[in-house]
Amino acid sequence: MNFPDNLNQKLVVALDIGTTKVCALAGYKNEHDRLEIIGVGKVDSEGVMRGVVSNIEKTVRAISQAIAIAQRASGQEFKVAHVGIAGQHIKSLQHRGMLTRDNLHTEICQGDIDRLINDMFKLVLPPGDKIIHVIPQEYTVDDEQGIVDPIGMSGVRLEANFHIITGQITATQNIVKCAQRAGLKVANLTLEPIASATAVLGDEEREAGVALVDIGGGTTDLTIFKDGIIRHTAVIPFGGNVITKDIKEGCNVMQQQAEKLKVKFGSALADEVYDNRIITIPGLKGRQPKEISEKNLARIIQARMEEILDYVVWEIRRSSYENKLIGGVVLTGGGALLNHIDKLTEFHTGLSTRIGVPIEHLAHGYSEHLSSPVFATGIGLLLKGIQEVEEGKVSSQEAPQEDVLEEENEDGDGSMTWYDKIFDKTKEWFQAEPDTEF
Repeated sequence: MNFPDNLNQKLVVALDIGTTKVCALAGYKNEHDRLEIIGVGKVDSEGVMRGVVSNIEKTVRAISQAIAIAQRASGQEFKVAHVGIAGQHIKSLQHRGMLTRDNLHTEICQGDIDRLINDMFKLVLPPGDKIIHVIPQEYTVDDEQGIVDPIGMSGVRLEANFHIITGQITATQNIVKCAQRAGLKVANLTLEPIASATAVLGDEEREAGVALVDIGGGTTDLTIFKDGIIRHTAVIPFGGNVITKDIKEGCNVMQQQAEKLKVKFGSALADEVYDNRIITIPGLKGRQPKEISEKNLARIIQARMEEILDYVVWEIRRSSYENKLIGGVVLTGGGALLNHIDKLTEFHTGLSTRIGVPIEHLAHGYSEHLSSPVFATGIGLLLKGIQEVEEGKVSSQEAPQEDVLEEENEDGDGSMTWYDKIFDKTKEWFQAEPDTEF
């Protein structure tokens, strides 16, 4: 593969730390604005439960292995990663912010919007929570409502509705700690369902109204878009692992056998399966083989899938966008690989459904295994990371973010006394400004 000369400046690394897998992807945007992926590392994850790190050592080992595989494939060394965050601790809330501008004659600029966004980071949250994303929705300029982009307009009062996503401080710290122990600096943390949406949804769908359902191993993530804006996010604490557990108990088999049954023979619709098909499983230590009806297997899977979809329907109703989703439902994540899952979702939600595969932004000639819903989050994190590097918000592999920050402080704070520095640090702590590393 021919790499560009300035690969170090363009290369971005994404790290998807999931309940069932840890996936590292390295890539860059080519001259045609398409995503070239030059390294993929995917290993089984053991130290993560329901999207949250539960064992630091096991997670660090998995991250190191995934990164090593991706580094070997790409022939590059990685220093900075864009990491995904998920888990049942993630919550979202709506808030309205207002800014009164001093100068009537100047136009509204990006600085005004940044001030509004930074104000949101000062919100008082429950103990132990921190803000991960502040997403502006519509703006209001001097009582003129429904403005998507107010830059360049004149006005005294600038207001905005914000969708704010929060998570536990300890959960975010553990993810950062794991990445750092594996030798990576974390450029930023992105909510995984937002990353998945970047990879599998088209602009038309976001505009029309769509619910993205990302069925992972430990959690099912829901993101609702309308008029091109994120309207609702939710994390449902059930995923593919509970289906495997149900098969294990319902069919009285081992965990690994239950997983294989689900992947190879599983169907989300029992009506689509023939009555007389039998699956034979080898017995333990010379015992008789076990026979399992494919129909019964499908009934177990369907029962649990319907329960997960009940939560999805409840969240869609709670968002008040139930009758506004022209684009219907898009399923992605490993759970979207279940046979007939799209049909079951259509029956259960009454909305048209498709399976979302993350190939829309990939350059021609991509590896075939990347066209799986399993890679939706990883490719989305990569796209988000590239966007932030292009906007200058985070640095590339060549200059890790922390070093850049230290240089800036040395240049800018030369005249500050020791007391001033302590005072500034204390003020930042109390104001709870957004972390520049994230």
